[in-house]
Amino acid sequence: MAAENGRGTVEPEKQSLLNHHKEKHFTAGEIVRDIIIGVSDGLTVPFALAAGLSGANASSSIVITAGIAEVAAGAISMGLGGYLAAKSEADHYARELKREQEEIISVPDTEAAEVAEILAEYGVEPHEYAPVVNALRKRPRAWLDFMMKFELGLEKPDPRRALQSAFNIAIAYIFGGLVPLLPYMFIPRAKDAVVASVVITIAALLIFGYAKGYFTGNKPVKSALQTALIGAIASAAAFGIAKVIHP
Repeated sequence: MAAENGRGTVEPEKQSLLNHHKEKHFTAGEIVRDIIIGVSDGLTVPFALAAGLSGANASSSIVITAGIAEVAAGAISMGLGGYLAAKSEADHYARELKREQEEIISVPDTEAAEVAEILAEYGVEPHEYAPVVNALRKRPRAWLDFMMKFELGLEKPDPRRALQSAFNIAIAYIFGGLVPLLPYMFIPRAKDAVVASVVITIAALLIFGYAKGYFTGNKPVKSALQTALIGAIASAAAFGIAKVIHP
């Protein structure tokens, strides 16, 4: 709320409408993105590895050993990748924030003209945006926030985002990666276990794909089929190559 942030006041009638209006926007996008990255790779890569080793006539114990090693390495690698990506985003924001702050101080007229240009793109007339420009010039902090959001399209990242992203992706990868390995833990013969692994993993991919489509606003059924198809192609390719190399 603007009033709560001390940046202005809202008319009582409008404030009452805002208090009674409940937004239903989905706000956990970053967490869902992390889970999607981790689970999708976690289901697909160990699945393909297990299928490939089964095609090479490896035993279930070897598949489990190699699979768990891959899941551990993959979780660390994916988690580190998520951490570095989030850290790079935070560093980029900090650099742009400093640069924009310096420009507001050194070339305020140019920055004010940029504010006018941004508002004009939304159809605001000169006589309408002039008071807004003048109001922002009196409030450097609000002016800086405006430029970061509307000129550069950057939102201030959560300082804890990098570690949270690494943790989310790594855990999601582990959960996803263990699914195709479960049958090998209970079925001694890899040739029998691979069949169960295929059934279980394809089912998991369908469920995951459906949930991904649902939460991201895409068609859930289409997303489920696409996700399962990708996993099936990857495992079939690995199994086929292993059979060719090691008949």
